[in-house]
Amino acid sequence: MAKLPLLPTLQGYKISWLTADITAGLTLVAIAIPEQIATAHLANMPAVAGFYAFIAGSLLFALFGRHPRMSVGGDSTIAPVFAAGVAALAATGSAAYTHLVSATALIVGGLLVAAGLLRLGWIADFFPLPVVTGVLAGIGVEILVKQIPTVLGLPGGGTTTIGRLRDVVNQLGKFNGWSFGIAAGVLAIVVIGEKVDRKAPGALVAVVGATVLVSVAKLADHGVHVVGAVHASLPQLALPEATVHQLGALAATAVTVAFLCIVQTSATVRASPVSIQGPGEQAKANDFNVDLLAVGTGSLIAGLAGSFAVNASPPRTAVLGSAGAKSQVAGLVAVGTVVIVLLFATSLLKDLPEAALGAILIFVASRLFHLGELRSILRFGTFEFALALITLAIVVLVGIEQGVVAAALLALAERTRLAARPRDAVLGREIGTDHWVQTDIGRPTEQLAGILVYLLYAPLWYGNATHVIERVRGDIASGPSPVQHLIVDANAVADIDYTGAKAFGEFVAELKQRGISVSLARVSSLVHHDLKHSGLLVTIGPDHLFASVEEAVASLGDQEAVATGPAAT
Repeated sequence: MAKLPLLPTLQGYKISWLTADITAGLTLVAIAIPEQIATAHLANMPAVAGFYAFIAGSLLFALFGRHPRMSVGGDSTIAPVFAAGVAALAATGSAAYTHLVSATALIVGGLLVAAGLLRLGWIADFFPLPVVTGVLAGIGVEILVKQIPTVLGLPGGGTTTIGRLRDVVNQLGKFNGWSFGIAAGVLAIVVIGEKVDRKAPGALVAVVGATVLVSVAKLADHGVHVVGAVHASLPQLALPEATVHQLGALAATAVTVAFLCIVQTSATVRASPVSIQGPGEQAKANDFNVDLLAVGTGSLIAGLAGSFAVNASPPRTAVLGSAGAKSQVAGLVAVGTVVIVLLFATSLLKDLPEAALGAILIFVASRLFHLGELRSILRFGTFEFALALITLAIVVLVGIEQGVVAAALLALAERTRLAARPRDAVLGREIGTDHWVQTDIGRPTEQLAGILVYLLYAPLWYGNATHVIERVRGDIASGPSPVQHLIVDANAVADIDYTGAKAFGEFVAELKQRGISVSLARVSSLVHHDLKHSGLLVTIGPDHLFASVEEAVASLGDQEAVATGPAAT
């Protein structure tokens, strides 16, 4: 692939951008610190792992990424996915759990780097939007259910969504009013801050306020769970410990996480497409495959640092954009600030209440449940809406990997069904013109006695050949007058495979025996190639190929016209 210059968003950097980048970087830190700690909490990892993930993701993306404002770090979309996968292999909070989470990050990073190098970013477009919407909504519900015990001050428990809700009901007698009050207050401040100004550090203000309250009022003595002491040091890079069997067991989880990273990185790029000027060339900042590689290298370094996989963040990227960031200098400023906090200020986090983090995660979960998008999908079609709901339900009740796979298979099945039962139409000539159009579009048309003009909106392939031939046979039988000439408008036929050509050739021979001629109109060069190499061109006859339907009709001589169509009365 093309060369990958280091720090591409700094190519041609202007000193006048520095103030904007510093301001945007500090704005990002105010939002990222509480969010990264909350994401680490969601992943059942130490709070410091959230800092490591942010540093690795932001630093490596600044080094390789081409999008000047993309923010990469720990992400709540993927955290519950790898947490659930690893929890099936090791006890949460154990050293083995931490090693497997880091191993998962390495696998995810390797997959993303490979996808970027092989330019496989198109995979993100292979899953329909209802599937992605359902997956994100399901993850949102998962996050919400997992945080209910935290914000209520309950022990929690259960390994499934239903099991967790059942345990919440059974433990309501242990409800902690202080935890709930802290969570409600933090959530209110975050929501109000978001409404007032997206750049407002509502989460940081709320977390600092909650931490001070817990410290001053000594609420830990009243049953409020806190983060506790945070190990303050920079990470030492090392390979995590994991067996071959464990790595194999993590494969499905890693693939699901990588898929979500591809989808979310693609969405982030599409949400803010920009370009940057490099020396001697125009480097596209929305070169998705390069950005994908950069996100992957971030996960690799995060895994070596003992942290978890990283992902592009649409909300944080939007914050950088609204704060006026010009380049990844803003991300580097944020990294430098987080390093300072990590080295000198982590002692301030020991009284941070877990209920505050739970409230932040509930807010994040609400943003994953795109109700407006679900409404739009419902208005468009019931199948797509059902696909989103099925995905959501499987993610919540069974698992995220199973939900993604099941929904993808359903979507492929439906797409295959549509390809196997394609749309078609019998055309009529618009009165007073030589245009052949569908007869149900509201304009008066006419049919010519003895002529059937048929349009197929699909390739002719083994999955639909029999169906298409039966449709044409039915149209011939139900015509207003005996059909003597069949004209197939092939403008929408992209290709014909061997099975389709064989079946259609036999049908042409059958029609000729019945005294019905067959002509093709508007055949593309690609389809002409298929006709020639399948022998169908000889069967139909080269002199039965025409540039337009009207030209094919004209070759048949004068025909009696009969008005048709909804406006022809």
